Amino acid sequence: MLNLRLSRLLRRPFLRFSASPISNGEADASISTSSSENPAFDHGPLGEGVSHREDDHLSGEFTQLGSGKSPPLNVSDAELGEIRNPSFDEIDELAEEDDEESVDERDDDDDLAVLESFGKIPQSRQDLNCRFDVEEDESRHPLVREINRLIGLRSSWNPKHEGEMRNLLRSLKPSQVCAVLRSQEDERVALKFFYWADRQWRYRHHPVVYYSMLEVLSKTKLCQGARRVLVLMKRRGVNRTPKAFSLVMVSYSRAGQLRDALKVLTLMQRAGVEPDLLICNTAIDVFVRANRLEKALRFLERMQVIGIVPDVVTYNCVIRGYCDLRRVDEAVEVLEEMTSKGCVPDKVSYYTIMGFLCKEKRIVEVRNLMEKMAKEHGLVPDQVTYNNLIHMLTKHGHADEALLFLKEAEGKGFRIDKVCYSSIVHALCKEGRMSEAKDLINEMLSKGHCPPDVVTYTIVVDGFCRLGEVDKAKKLLQVMHTHGYKPNTVSYTALLNGMCRTGKSLEAREMMNLSEEQWWSPNSITYSVLMHGFRREGKLSEACDVVREMVLKGFFPGPVEINLLLQSLCRDGRTQEARKFMEECLNKGCAINVVNFTTVIHGFCQNDEVDAALSVLDDMYLINKHADVFTYTTLVDELGKKGRIEETTELMKKMLRKGIDPTPVTYRTVIHRYCQMGKVDDLVAILEKMMLRQKCRTVYNQVIEKLCGLGKLEEADKVLGKVLRTASTSDAKTCCVLMEGYLKKGVPLSAYKVACRMFNRDLIPDVKMCEKLSKRLVLEGKVEEADQLMLRLVERGRISPLPSSKQSMVS
Repeated sequence: MLNLRLSRLLRRPFLRFSASPISNGEADASISTSSSENPAFDHGPLGEGVSHREDDHLSGEFTQLGSGKSPPLNVSDAELGEIRNPSFDEIDELAEEDDEESVDERDDDDDLAVLESFGKIPQSRQDLNCRFDVEEDESRHPLVREINRLIGLRSSWNPKHEGEMRNLLRSLKPSQVCAVLRSQEDERVALKFFYWADRQWRYRHHPVVYYSMLEVLSKTKLCQGARRVLVLMKRRGVNRTPKAFSLVMVSYSRAGQLRDALKVLTLMQRAGVEPDLLICNTAIDVFVRANRLEKALRFLERMQVIGIVPDVVTYNCVIRGYCDLRRVDEAVEVLEEMTSKGCVPDKVSYYTIMGFLCKEKRIVEVRNLMEKMAKEHGLVPDQVTYNNLIHMLTKHGHADEALLFLKEAEGKGFRIDKVCYSSIVHALCKEGRMSEAKDLINEMLSKGHCPPDVVTYTIVVDGFCRLGEVDKAKKLLQVMHTHGYKPNTVSYTALLNGMCRTGKSLEAREMMNLSEEQWWSPNSITYSVLMHGFRREGKLSEACDVVREMVLKGFFPGPVEINLLLQSLCRDGRTQEARKFMEECLNKGCAINVVNFTTVIHGFCQNDEVDAALSVLDDMYLINKHADVFTYTTLVDELGKKGRIEETTELMKKMLRKGIDPTPVTYRTVIHRYCQMGKVDDLVAILEKMMLRQKCRTVYNQVIEKLCGLGKLEEADKVLGKVLRTASTSDAKTCCVLMEGYLKKGVPLSAYKVACRMFNRDLIPDVKMCEKLSKRLVLEGKVEEADQLMLRLVERGRISPLPSSKQSMVS
């Protein structure tokens, strides 16, 4: 009977409805199959005669993921008249339209003005924030584990798997859904599952699931996904608290989109959500991370005006902002201000300032702060305090000062752990003080409570390798075995790196081949170290073999590593081998980018194999890899060098048609090659097209100067009119270059004509150049032109109108 009713219900025609505006802006437009829940809605004729009562009965037989009873059935605009459950992998992005109001570009002060739009918030209402905390851990529940197993099989999903997933969804509690989201190693997979589950028929997420999804995304850079979840909450009628907006803001901040993070405040204002202390603290943190401390301080003032009282987290953000700007004295003043306003500083407040002082090696002030925190606020320095100080000092390379605090802490009875000892050992090794590092390790062994571990020994191994003392590093690995510590992949990789840097790549290769016997497995970094070792030694075939083995093991080198090897092959004249190697990497799934192709093209051009370079360009487009301006510039230079100007012109036109803007290097390359061939008319034509894509104010100046340098003065004179259009200082210098060229060629009259054209455009030639030109004109018998030139300089006030000087020049 139930199956019959289901089939009737599914055969009913579904109408498409658009969301109607809701007054509060938070409810989602939905339709219900139950007339009791929406009596004003007219279903229209029922095709199969299913009554409203039957609908009500059927709706009760479906359960909702994360809630006790089924919600009304929602039909979104995207469903276009039918219910469709998309498969898991089909959902890359939320297909819901972003019906959140778009935020225009605004003045920075608008971020602060958001607070002023709210009245004074009573203290009693500041803590009225809906909490959706899931305290119970459901990650080991059988249902959660089975859901995770099915998600892991998503690449090979079939309708049966998806059906099993839908059946399991109806049995999950809200805390179990949250456990599924939090247990995904890849947050993007969690987001896909969230979208997929939201699209299921007769299902709606419980509010706690939305907040759990936002918490997961707030730890990543997936800010757009977080914003879409926020939009979906509005569409589904879920109450959005300041916490939801705060989590979205944190995600934007992690992605480095600080300006967009602050726009979330405007979205919150438009949604009618009143700010609380949490969102204000998040906004101040975003301001500080953007190095906009003054705005953070103004925001702090305005939040107090509307009745939001800052807490210790607020002041800690401000303290960090002062320290980031090296204004430590003002950070200390904030400590005093906190006390006067009834907010007691915590250890984080002091640790933040101490961290900056440790960076600057201001140990006396650090000790003063330690005394102050104990006397004024009762925060006695404990083991955590000393651990933080030691880590801060070693991080900035102050090993001696860290050792002093280590001795002081142990003198007070604190047991410093091996992590602090290892950090000091690392600082000593970075400074090359290996004997002191070994003494410190011996001290760790003698004390017994913090013996060195694999990490500590690996630090010393790396220190020896940095100094080129590979034999001592090998002996230390043997010492590790005697003390019961098994060297791991990092230990052997550090040793192999030292061997490769000392020219022992073949020996390093043999050691890596014995990795299975020594019970360690090379990782991607191990292979990269060995590959670079062979590359630096010029053993390129061995380097390529390492990359091939690396790919077979499932490790893929990055484009930068591949490019370094391609450059080495091309410099060695093995461009065909470089091309084959690049194609091999591409076929095996390595990430090959346009830079790699450009490297091979440049290698062919260096070997005068321009046709092979052009064939590589064709291969790029066949595999949908688009060349950039550097690729085209390389080919243009080589074609111009070969005198193949027509092909050069066609290649430039192709580049411009593809919307690629020329760079200054492109301009210089084109000008140089066309001027070499004397193709000035073709050059001017192609430059006009280039300047339509990217302006270059001095392009014709470069043309004239290049032509003058090549001795082609007549061609340069033809282009002079384009330079004189702007009449700038750089144009005057270019004209002087042309005048100098004419004088060297022994044609002073042409130089005089250039000077006259300059005067007509209110450009003043160089006085010394004019004096030199005047003398040459007199020698050529052109006295009248010489007098006219000097007279124009007198009129412009550049020389004194003394008859004697003029007469002496004429003589």
